[in-house]
Amino acid sequence: MSEMEIDRTVRASVLSEALPYMRRYAGVPVVIKYGGHAMGDEALADEFARDVVLLKQIGAFPIIVHGGGPQIGAMLKRLAIKSDFVDGLRVTDKATVEVVEMVLAGAINKGIVAAINRAGGTAIGLSGKDANLIRAKKLAHTARQTDSNVEKVMDLGFVGDPERVNGEILMQLTATGVIPVIAPIGFDSAGATYNINADTAAGAVAAAVKAKRLLMLTDVAGVLDGDGKRLADISADTARRMIRDGVIKGGMIPKIETCLDAVDAGVEAAVILDGRVTHAILLEIFSEQGDGTLIRSA
Repeated sequence: MSEMEIDRTVRASVLSEALPYMRRYAGVPVVIKYGGHAMGDEALADEFARDVVLLKQIGAFPIIVHGGGPQIGAMLKRLAIKSDFVDGLRVTDKATVEVVEMVLAGAINKGIVAAINRAGGTAIGLSGKDANLIRAKKLAHTARQTDSNVEKVMDLGFVGDPERVNGEILMQLTATGVIPVIAPIGFDSAGATYNINADTAAGAVAAAVKAKRLLMLTDVAGVLDGDGKRLADISADTARRMIRDGVIKGGMIPKIETCLDAVDAGVEAAVILDGRVTHAILLEIFSEQGDGTLIRSA
């Protein structure tokens, strides 16, 4: 068999394998948390936009929730606004939350929207303030003091937790062919603005639309076992046990907890996925073996 014939056979096999998955995701929402190094790399960002448009073309309803921590940090530095962190969460005073909103709902959001539109999609940028999308409440965060091992409630300022997500408006938008791109900014009943962790916001959005998948693009290959090998598929109970046993630790814990909350709320499955891998979304969605770690209810 010639090299050209082999190449043709491989391509045909790939397309044939993808067909059942195209059918599986037609007409259902897929929520993608977009952040990390994938968002800062221009080539990966363009690939991401094309992959999102492809998802839309095969009939899925992609919904993007993005972060922007490094960009926020850079702008705060330019404006000489000091920023502190507690357990990885940015302490957000009034001056800081104004910058956060400007960066997330402005430059970052519109950059992602523009990339998707250039790739042939129809994207619209939103923040949680648009159409009453994300109603938030002040996050109550408890931190353990290292010197005394006593837990203390920390005031993080205008850091919020999603209280209610308007999933209906998102489904209306997606049904008309629009790809929503959401900046994780929320507001409360008094109109105060809150900075919401992008992972948490993505999980809440996925729960509100009863997404078939929540894809969490990160900077790791997935959930690793005790020997450092990627696990392709784990149950929610297994994930909780791995947290208790210290196998899942550090910054991975809140990501897994977001996945577990989403699955508990009716999302079919959540996936921890390496956003630094080209076409990671397509490899996960359209192949049997996937490309990250899938977390299912049972």
